[in-house]
Amino acid sequence: MFGLLKEKLSKVVRKISENIEKKKPVEREVEIEKEVKKAVKKGIVKKVLEKVTKKVLEKKISDKDLEGVLSDLEISLLEADVAFEVSEKIKNDLKGHLVGKEVKRGKVKEIVVKTFKDSLLEILKVPSINLDEIIKKKSPSLLIFLGFNGSGKTTSLAKVGNYLKNKGFSCVFAAGDSWRSAAIEQLEEHGRKLGVNVIKHTYGADSAAIIFDAKKHAESKGIDVVLADTAGRTHVNKNLMDELNKVVRVNKPDLKILIIDSLVGNDAVPQAKMFDESIGVDAVMFTKIDVNEKGGCILSVAHTLKKPILFLGVGQKYSDIKTFKAEEFIENII
Repeated sequence: MFGLLKEKLSKVVRKISENIEKKKPVEREVEIEKEVKKAVKKGIVKKVLEKVTKKVLEKKISDKDLEGVLSDLEISLLEADVAFEVSEKIKNDLKGHLVGKEVKRGKVKEIVVKTFKDSLLEILKVPSINLDEIIKKKSPSLLIFLGFNGSGKTTSLAKVGNYLKNKGFSCVFAAGDSWRSAAIEQLEEHGRKLGVNVIKHTYGADSAAIIFDAKKHAESKGIDVVLADTAGRTHVNKNLMDELNKVVRVNKPDLKILIIDSLVGNDAVPQAKMFDESIGVDAVMFTKIDVNEKGGCILSVAHTLKKPILFLGVGQKYSDIKTFKAEEFIENII
């Protein structure tokens, strides 16, 4: 998971360490030796030895030490689908912690790794969300799944349904995607396998009405959660986004979850921005993490939206869903 980003950042850490930890010039050692001899004659050995030791053990890092490495870092981050403004932040954080500072020899790698971690943690410092508490607070709770065509909304909905069932919550699915061919049948198949009822209308029916009926059904049966599917739409299609606005306006969901295919790369950022500006996103779930060797779009979307990352889809099975943990994500990268 996130192999490419991890590999590239590891190379950068090694390169920075090597650049800074290069062997001292011979001239410098000769100068130090002369200073020690001079100090012995003057009888102030202790003070000079302390000064010399500091020179030997420490070295101020200059812009030149990092010049080429930071350029390589920027390219590596962009290749790993990290947005430009995010890569600039990581670069500047690293520069700010190293340039002009005296770093003990042997401590360079430790400082570089800590700076990377702190920088990534700051990017991923978004509001947390407790799904259990939301559901316990209101019954039935309505979760609406939004996203681009082919992002994996229906399968993600089924995985979240399975996750909630395993936690003891009762669920019903709403077939709000009444446009895509076989979308209703796909959701019904998930429902059959998971033992969850599906509320549906005919193809071409109003999505807002379907989800409204599912809510009413849940209320009458004492069901905890309604998980509503919606038709995939491009974030630039105003008419489709207006339709989604109607769904939200009529049904007032407790959580609007944006599903993003992690393989879309840097297009994840404009997708996330447009959905958030048009509909208002409450949380994000990334799919296909198991086949994504980059992982940079997670950083980019977190930096752009500042919204909770709820889950990661990590495989084909219903159980292949992970609660997102920023610290664990960072450890996997560095």
